[in-house]
Amino acid sequence: MSYFEYRGDTLYVEGLPLDQIANQVGTPTYVYSRAALTQNFRAYADACRAHGRGESGAIVCYSVKSNSNLAVLNLLGQLGSGFDIVSGGELLRVLAAGGDPRKVIFSGVGKSEEEIKLALSHDILCFNVESIPELHRLSAIASSMGRQARVSLRVNPDVDPKTHPYISTGLKDNKFGIAFEDALETYRIAHSLPHIEVTGIDCHIGSQLLDDAPLLEALDKVIELVDQLQSMGIALHHLDIGGGIGITYDNEKPVAVADYLARLFKRIDHWRAEKYDGAPISVMFEPGRSIVGNAGVLLTRVEYLKHGATKNFAVVDAAMNDLMRPAMYEAWHGVQSVNRRDATAMSYDVVGPVCESGDWLARNRQLTLAPGDLLAIMSAGAYGMTMASNYNTRGRAAEVLVDGSRFSVIRRRENPKDLFALESIVE
Repeated sequence: MSYFEYRGDTLYVEGLPLDQIANQVGTPTYVYSRAALTQNFRAYADACRAHGRGESGAIVCYSVKSNSNLAVLNLLGQLGSGFDIVSGGELLRVLAAGGDPRKVIFSGVGKSEEEIKLALSHDILCFNVESIPELHRLSAIASSMGRQARVSLRVNPDVDPKTHPYISTGLKDNKFGIAFEDALETYRIAHSLPHIEVTGIDCHIGSQLLDDAPLLEALDKVIELVDQLQSMGIALHHLDIGGGIGITYDNEKPVAVADYLARLFKRIDHWRAEKYDGAPISVMFEPGRSIVGNAGVLLTRVEYLKHGATKNFAVVDAAMNDLMRPAMYEAWHGVQSVNRRDATAMSYDVVGPVCESGDWLARNRQLTLAPGDLLAIMSAGAYGMTMASNYNTRGRAAEVLVDGSRFSVIRRRENPKDLFALESIVE
């Protein structure tokens, strides 16, 4: 992970020792690196510019669901990011962070009437539509508001992304998108509806992809559809290839963003030159994990060391409610001691205090520990805080953004009164 490294025996983020943050803010706490976020976003933006795509030719729409803290959204917006949202609440977050609604695309299979009205009132860039009933709902609401709804159909290309089944979204048995064989008829319906403006095509096949071959296979199928639509008199203005590029959690070797985009733009340029005399088509991306995943860690403190006949447990103050991925996906996160000890390591399962056997953060890790030690759960910037809950009436963690040798608390820790605030006792 760039910007997280040992200096002597202390783990630093940028120019700041992590134990300094823990001592001042407490634990558990999510810690993000501004430099890492910037570097990871610019990997996309710079690759687009290198292939002649300015802002009008390519838009990087950060996937808000991966990490939706206002400070993170504000930083990415300042860098030029658009935003991929999946709820009205995420749209309000983007607006609160100063994001441009004309650079927002709205994905998701279950958009409510209220959410559609909110998005239309802010004139967002595009709705990624996932069903015919959604098309009819959009048309009716846009008509009642006297507006046009710009739409892109999310097409399900039935391409296996070769990732965890819970984060695979492009196969026939997934709930997402419109079946490839139904796409032309659905576009015909969309084109015929009043107050619907068909502007693009969207495809997102899954997350944590290490190889770009499935993404390029999906691109080829999308290109095939664009050509067929053109012959039907339906000309599209943008192509959204989704996100999904993975990160290194353990020893994975994901494709480099620049290499993937070089291959993708090469295919698109060849296709446009051959079929459309080089006429450009705007390209959109929806990266999330590859921007924030390795830009953050979860700081936690060891409460107890519990040694058993078959297992040793390091009981820490973070839990499955703070970081759900291990319990949900059996996901692997690295674990590093913030202050290294010169002693013999032992094998530990790192577990939390939540009353569930599934409450674990890491298993069978070689660690040198004492009660009170600080641990950093690595690669926790994506789908950590956004999936956190208040199970066992536990307040959610604080969040911190580091910039060089300084840090800012960008979300305070919840206290019990925060959790009770919306509840009432009936007399």
